[in-house]
Amino acid sequence: MPRLYSPPPVVSATTLSPRALTHRMVRSLWGLALMFAVGATLSGADLTGQWQQADAAESAPVSTTGHSVATLITDTDTTDGKAPLHVALRLKLQDGWHTYWRNPGDAGEAPDVTVTADGAFNGKASPIVWPTPHRIPDSSLMSYAYTGDVVLPMELPLHPAGGETSGPTTLKAHASWLVCENVCVPEEADLAVTLQPGPAHLSAEASLFSAAAEATPVPSPYAATVSADGVLTIKGADLSARSVQDAWFMPDQPGLIDQAATQKFTVQDGSAALLLKRLPEFASTQPLSGLLVLKDAAGNERSLSLTARPVPALAGAPFASGQNASSSPLTSTLTQAGFLQQVVFAFLGGLILNLMPCVFPILAMKALSLARLGKAERRTQVMSAACYSLGVMVTFLALGGVMMGLRVAGAAADWGFQFQSPLFVTLVTWLLFAMALNLLGVFEFMPVSAGSSLTSHAHGHWHDVVTGILAVVVATPCTAPFMGVAIAGALSGPPAMGLIVFAAMGLGLAAPYLLLTTVPGLAARLPKPGAWMQYLRQFLAFPLLGSCVWLLWVASLEGGASVVLLLATGLVLLGFAGWIYGVAQVRLIQQGHTRTSTALHGLALLGLLGALALVPALRHQSAAPAASGSLTSGLPKGTEPFSEARLKELHAAGKPVFVDMTAAWCITCLVNERVALDIPSTQAAFAAHGVTVLRGDWTNHDPAISAFLKAHGRDGVPFYLYVPANGPEVVLPQILTPGLVASTVAK
Repeated sequence: MPRLYSPPPVVSATTLSPRALTHRMVRSLWGLALMFAVGATLSGADLTGQWQQADAAESAPVSTTGHSVATLITDTDTTDGKAPLHVALRLKLQDGWHTYWRNPGDAGEAPDVTVTADGAFNGKASPIVWPTPHRIPDSSLMSYAYTGDVVLPMELPLHPAGGETSGPTTLKAHASWLVCENVCVPEEADLAVTLQPGPAHLSAEASLFSAAAEATPVPSPYAATVSADGVLTIKGADLSARSVQDAWFMPDQPGLIDQAATQKFTVQDGSAALLLKRLPEFASTQPLSGLLVLKDAAGNERSLSLTARPVPALAGAPFASGQNASSSPLTSTLTQAGFLQQVVFAFLGGLILNLMPCVFPILAMKALSLARLGKAERRTQVMSAACYSLGVMVTFLALGGVMMGLRVAGAAADWGFQFQSPLFVTLVTWLLFAMALNLLGVFEFMPVSAGSSLTSHAHGHWHDVVTGILAVVVATPCTAPFMGVAIAGALSGPPAMGLIVFAAMGLGLAAPYLLLTTVPGLAARLPKPGAWMQYLRQFLAFPLLGSCVWLLWVASLEGGASVVLLLATGLVLLGFAGWIYGVAQVRLIQQGHTRTSTALHGLALLGLLGALALVPALRHQSAAPAASGSLTSGLPKGTEPFSEARLKELHAAGKPVFVDMTAAWCITCLVNERVALDIPSTQAAFAAHGVTVLRGDWTNHDPAISAFLKAHGRDGVPFYLYVPANGPEVVLPQILTPGLVASTVAK
């Protein structure tokens, strides 16, 4: 061992000059100072561990192979349990060596860390908040990794362990990681650090957490899509060739794209695009999540976390060659196939919508129209069906145009969005109530005159158009099979083609009526007109009244007691107006125009205006709904309210999750819950496989649920997603059966 201090040889002071003697004394003093410093260090060496456990925010280092040094660090030296701790696994890697991101790439393994607190406070840390990794290409492979001094932060919520919280809190961590250069070496360590009680005081390692936060991706402010031909597109007003000079994408999961393939990049004012090479396992209807790194002309990088929703190949972006990605023969074929598929799906969805449980009001209106066919000539039948179809298709086109326009303006608009407004729910309830009164014979929609009959079946073509409009209005709470993909594609593609998709949906809804009137053999099978039609008319009022009760419940969830009071008051006023109007119609038939009939008409108009006078108050309730109830209150055992954070937490813990996106105004959702989800056999299947059900209530607009739906290529409810502990996600159909749910979780 080298000597830290060597005393000078003994030399007589008389043999030295005064200057030399002075130098000798200075050197002696420096030597003594050095001895004291070394002695102090050595005497405190056996206290190092105690000092670290008592006051430091970094554990004792562990190095098993010499390729990395691991420690557990915190951003504070003390804790009082009032705020979550920020802890991190710190890895100091040997030069040339690296460890991996959550998606290691084509090879490797992500670090795994478990941190718990014990003592005055206890708790368990959340999953790692991953900083942006580096890309490390190697021939035909790509790795996403970290080098140098690596900090992997986590958040540790603290809870008092007992009545006494003045004692120390010990953090313990078990970590395993892989370090690689030309070879890979697995390493692991058990780490511990003790924090003394007291108000949080920033530690010397706090700056490491700040640096890690700066390197952590932020949620993308841009709308993102991924096309069937692999074009990842983002759109934003600040995107241009000046603000983005280069970009690259790193997926959250391997096996979706060729990670080592060149990612061609192009940018225009308002949009940027990357051409990714999709792998066969990546379905064209599957969303793509990961990190997008944007690099500006100055070399500054922005890392954005995003989830791109799937769109057909038509949504491709132009590339450096100046050609559009969809201009190649292969891409053009994919584009045409994708668009035709959307049109077919839209037609099938509209066709199946006739059978959905939420369409009882539609069936009531269409049943009356079908009954009238037996009394009319063929030409009248065809015109009736054509006018009904026109009302359906025009309303679908208008609804699609409004949704696309709102999205362009930056507002949230999804399928069924209008039912998230208490005002719209109230107006639809009033409309259905008025129709029920009409079916019961309280009054007639058609104008009458002396000598005519209240039971006359004659009506203008406008009646069929209005029936078609009302059919679409009351059908929008439902999403039939095939509709989800079709609507998502229509809202993300060019407006003209999107409108074609909505028109196809309307044609599917109107198809049975059209088919019945245009095929003579089918129309001939209708029963002959008779007294049964009057009884059928009156009977069909009750499904409409049942729908009013359901919508009243929806309004109570959306706006609370005040909305229910306004809605019910409007029902009373409309009932009074309908009754008085019916009395006036009878007098008009019997006596012609008289002052009494005129006064009765005026009184009925006052009742209608009284109901409409409630609209401003309802509009105020729509602007600030009162959350009086929720579908996520009183949940079955094993079911929790949905949140993205809870889903990630459960998945990180290796637990399977079933996501149920529902709404009170979606009858299909409620039926599925009653017959397939909230039943003993399904609950037993969930419990047997350790499945947690997360239920999202979309009755009122929820941006988090809207974003989740868009990320999975959907624009409405119901939506069911099974996230297994390992393996790809499974999207279930809109119509569930107990056997389907049980078999899905069993796999």
